[in-house]
Amino acid sequence: ESFGAGSDHIREKDGLWAVLVWLSIIAARKQGVEEIVRDHWTKFGRHYHCRFDYEGLEPRAAFFIMKDLEAMITDKPFKGQQFAVGNNVYSVEKADCYEYVDPVDGTVIKKQGLRIIFSDTSRIIFRLSASGGTGTILRIYAESYEKDPSKHNKEPQAVLGPLIAIALKLSQIHERTGRKGPTVIT
Repeated sequence: ESFGAGSDHIREKDGLWAVLVWLSIIAARKQGVEEIVRDHWTKFGRHYHCRFDYEGLEPRAAFFIMKDLEAMITDKPFKGQQFAVGNNVYSVEKADCYEYVDPVDGTVIKKQGLRIIFSDTSRIIFRLSASGGTGTILRIYAESYEKDPSKHNKEPQAVLGPLIAIALKLSQIHERTGRKGPTVIT
């Protein structure tokens, strides 16, 4: 990440590169950020995204949460299962332990996390991350795509709330760790 620039005292170093890219776009288009973003959403739709970080987990607890999740989601009956949250119904289209294939050299890195993809293309990802400090970080990602411009002004937590509820129910992270919520939400 970050092409080796930055150091371990800067959280989310990729953000520095994103700022530089945005400054370049603003300079080239001579528009404000909001106008650029809304134009993009109108043309391509909006991807709502959030990440819940559970930092400093006891490594054994995090390992078994992931192990149990993997066993659950890779079991054949899981595909096609439906989850109803409020007025939303999500049907599992695919669930797996995904791998990353480097587009440049073809290197394959297995076991990057657990992925649940729903029929509407929404998805939940569970991923362990090493911690620079004590314990392990378990990250939960939720993402949902919205093409309809009339629905582009919603708060991400409102849109993604049902997916997060499903993730919390499946992982039982609060019950299994004694946590009341994530350490960080981005």
